[in-house]
Amino acid sequence: MFPFHLYAGNPYWVPPIIADELDDLNPKKNPAFEYAESRQWLAYEDNKVVGRIAGIKHNFEFEDERLIRFGWIDFVDNEEVSSKLIEAVEHWANEQGAVAIHGPMGFNDFDFEGMLVEGFDSIATIATIYNHPYYKNHLDKLGFEKSVDWLEFEYAFGEQYKIPERLQKLSRYVSKKYGFNLVDLKKKKDLLNFFDKFFFAVNESYKLLYGYYKLTEAEGLRLKNKFFKFLSLKYLSGVVNEHGDIVAFAITMPSLSKAFKKANGRLFPFGFIHILWAIRTCKEVDLYLIGALPEYQEKGVSSMVFLDISEKFINEGVKTLRFNPTLEDHGKLLGNWGSIFGDSFLKHDNIKRRRCFKKVL
Repeated sequence: MFPFHLYAGNPYWVPPIIADELDDLNPKKNPAFEYAESRQWLAYEDNKVVGRIAGIKHNFEFEDERLIRFGWIDFVDNEEVSSKLIEAVEHWANEQGAVAIHGPMGFNDFDFEGMLVEGFDSIATIATIYNHPYYKNHLDKLGFEKSVDWLEFEYAFGEQYKIPERLQKLSRYVSKKYGFNLVDLKKKKDLLNFFDKFFFAVNESYKLLYGYYKLTEAEGLRLKNKFFKFLSLKYLSGVVNEHGDIVAFAITMPSLSKAFKKANGRLFPFGFIHILWAIRTCKEVDLYLIGALPEYQEKGVSSMVFLDISEKFINEGVKTLRFNPTLEDHGKLLGNWGSIFGDSFLKHDNIKRRRCFKKVL
């Protein structure tokens, strides 16, 4: 509950769902504990909580790189507090035989990750961290360096947007040449079937990204149960090959940031009403996951997804798009966005930057 006090009244911080936070840190509820272990610490001053941090040993990552993660990091603007929190993780990491620590990271790629270092004057999405600007200064002084950065964009979609003709032509060409088809999503049952194949596609599409390790079947099921209630068929897209396997996908949904702020961490008794209303009426859309299987990326299959979601945004009268974090060196995806939304997209003033920090022990 510490962040609820630290960010009380902040217009940009979005409260997480408290029940989900508790489950994330509960070995009996979170299947990630099958391959990971965690320690958590609170910092106190005069019997008052002034900071928190979690250390995570992701066993697969540790075997590969001898790294320990830190996450769930929040603290008041006091260098003694941040130093004590980091020291706790460092001490534990040294006991484990780690060579470095990095974060903020979660157990898997669907947890909160990446400390905000630029772009503090716009509301966060429900899937991203918002933190005070002083956080970065504290980590810099503690000897951390940049490991990777992610970029986020906000784009004014609106009525002025026109789908590029080259995107339409490429999509038709790819569909005809390779026999690809869009997934037909009309009922919730269709969505359940979609998800069963979706997580394999995610694992294959993201396996080379920073810090990504394949989700287990149990993790996939938990994420389906966690996010299913928030998804709208109107904003999903998938492409299947001749065998019916998903080869490209896009998970987007109406922005729930303002609804989550009204819910203030609780779905009941009234929080879910704000969320349901946002799902039905919000004209701001968050782009969460977009990807394609590696062996299909060079075949232009992403064009079908881009065209499909663009048409859906136009039909629904979407006015604003918010892009969840994209690795800054992911030139192919950033280039795709530039070709769809114009060269000015990548030069837009409203760009957020978030960072994974690393410190050698």
